[in-house]
Amino acid sequence: MSAAGAPVAEGGGPVRPSGLLDVLSVASVVLDAEGRIVLWSPQAEELFGYSAQEALGEFAARLMVHDEHIELVGKLFADVMQTGQSWAGAFPVRVKDGGTRLVEFRNMRLLDDQGDVYALGLAADRSTVRRLEQDVALSERMVKQAPIGFAVFDTDLRYVSVNPALAKINGISAEEHVGRTVGEMLPLLDVDALEDAARRVMETGVPLVAQATIGRTPADPDEDHAWSLSLYRLEDSVGTVLGVAASVVDITEAYRGRIETENARRRLAVIADASARIGTTLELERTAFELAEVAVPALADVAAVDLLDAVVEGRPSTLGPSESAVIRALALRAEQQSDAVRAADAPGRIATYGPDRLVTECVRTGEAVLVPHVKDEDLPRIARSPEAAVLLGRAGLHSYLAVPLIARGEVLGALDLKRTRNPAPFDEDDVLLARELAARAAVQIDNARWYQNARNTALTLQRSLLPSHPPVTTGLEVAYRYQPAGATSEVGGDWFDVIPLEGDRTALVVGDVMGSGISAAATMGQLRTATTTLASLGLDPALLLEHLDKTTSALDHSIATCVYAVHDPHLRQCRIANAGHLPPARVRPGHPPELLDLPTGVPLGVGGVEFSPVTVDFEPGDELVFYTDGLVETRRHSLDERLDFLLSLLGDPARPLEEACDLLLRTLHHPDNHDDVALLIARAQELE
Repeated sequence: MSAAGAPVAEGGGPVRPSGLLDVLSVASVVLDAEGRIVLWSPQAEELFGYSAQEALGEFAARLMVHDEHIELVGKLFADVMQTGQSWAGAFPVRVKDGGTRLVEFRNMRLLDDQGDVYALGLAADRSTVRRLEQDVALSERMVKQAPIGFAVFDTDLRYVSVNPALAKINGISAEEHVGRTVGEMLPLLDVDALEDAARRVMETGVPLVAQATIGRTPADPDEDHAWSLSLYRLEDSVGTVLGVAASVVDITEAYRGRIETENARRRLAVIADASARIGTTLELERTAFELAEVAVPALADVAAVDLLDAVVEGRPSTLGPSESAVIRALALRAEQQSDAVRAADAPGRIATYGPDRLVTECVRTGEAVLVPHVKDEDLPRIARSPEAAVLLGRAGLHSYLAVPLIARGEVLGALDLKRTRNPAPFDEDDVLLARELAARAAVQIDNARWYQNARNTALTLQRSLLPSHPPVTTGLEVAYRYQPAGATSEVGGDWFDVIPLEGDRTALVVGDVMGSGISAAATMGQLRTATTTLASLGLDPALLLEHLDKTTSALDHSIATCVYAVHDPHLRQCRIANAGHLPPARVRPGHPPELLDLPTGVPLGVGGVEFSPVTVDFEPGDELVFYTDGLVETRRHSLDERLDFLLSLLGDPARPLEEACDLLLRTLHHPDNHDDVALLIARAQELE
């Protein structure tokens, strides 16, 4: 007690009344040994209707008990006073207005320091007590039977009570919770965040409603679960904070459903991205890099695209159980440089992987190979060499996935995926996504492979049909270039030739077969052979083009353009005929470069049209520049603009011819023009 007689709390401040006592409005009455009222509380005045002045000194039985109950009350009073045993029960009491109120009593004997005996009676209206009991029973039953987890924490955030549903969620009995903290019971949760949230609720009184929480409990320590957590501050009727109440709803199924939906959405987004980004060209290496670029970081930290070397070369790719895989690395992509990148084969490298390697197993079986959790003993089967295995271990490789690249029933290679920074292991969803990416990309890669093989074939044919070295001619210095087209389908139609003739003369030829590919290259070879044969007959250029036109007409409706010139060093002239080709340029010292004014003529293969020859002066030091349209044409400029640009580059007749060829090709051949280019420059020289 304080000096003033008021109760004092442990912290030094006055103790506030309990909300429960306020609800019950418990009345206190003290009787002496004779049964007279010696103490009468304000709550007694409210309950019984008598003021303290009216009650004090009166016999309680006579004041508050009906006559028919006097004897019973006297006996109960005597028993309590003699035995010291308390009595509790409901009893009808007469109140001041003459009515009767059923009151819940608890009576007990008291002794003071003088040895005098008193009786204490605590009383409350029975209907109020019953209502409160019903409320408590209902609340307790609801909490115990509810499928939702409930817990009450004190102000130190220790469990005060836990219902069965929460005990089941946590996998720990309700009794074990009491007196302990969340951290002591559920260390696998984000305890700091939960306790911080509970303290904010206690401090502010603002509830936390339906906060999603992810973690694991002893009930299922191997799988993540999700709960909806709500926290409410507990306080009594006068605002004293008693602690925090928590409700926990298991939303794991909904959480997993959202995760699955999100994963499906992510897969669709990656696949859509892949559809837009993979196969933008028919270049094999570019297509492989596009696949690797889509896979990082959407699927892996490091991605490599590897093809069986036999596939690249166009040979069968079937592997036996004991065969090693000879693999050509095409693309490598990583978010950042690391030991995992250094462990991988650089693009362009050819490496042999033994039959025990996982990538070999992948391309041999045509099935995905998944190692969700990579252990030290797995590294030698993933890496190409022991040194690479050390690098992968140092990089923190913890999950590995390889899926085959299959197109048209043939295994081309593998998409090799590694995780070093992303902490999640590859799972079946990742396998599904990787397979989908690989399946889409494999068709594009296969197309690029076949187009590249076809391009190589066409290019080989094209080069074999062109002169490998310019012949030694009288009175001429020549230089030439051939630039193949960038795409397979555009290789094949351009050609040039330098043909020595009798009398120190030389024929200069540049032509372009309309069309592309192997058929155009073959047509070009036939026309070049025919031109060489006709040139040996010493025909005039116009007559030669007429014969060549007939030859072209017989070649399955082929069309070609051609410029044919014959240089005579003794006459210092060139006689030229044109069949629908761009005019050659002439460069003379002391004169501006010019395009020769020639009758354009019609292309070879049209038939029935005569060609008109033109004779032009060609003095020592003069140059003639022959070219095909791939050198000057672009999609963004007019042909006249480009021809003027060509002439502007020819202003130095003293420049070495090889340098002139390189300059023209480097400057004029535009990146957006994928046509091939033939270029021939001839410079007249003095006869010895």
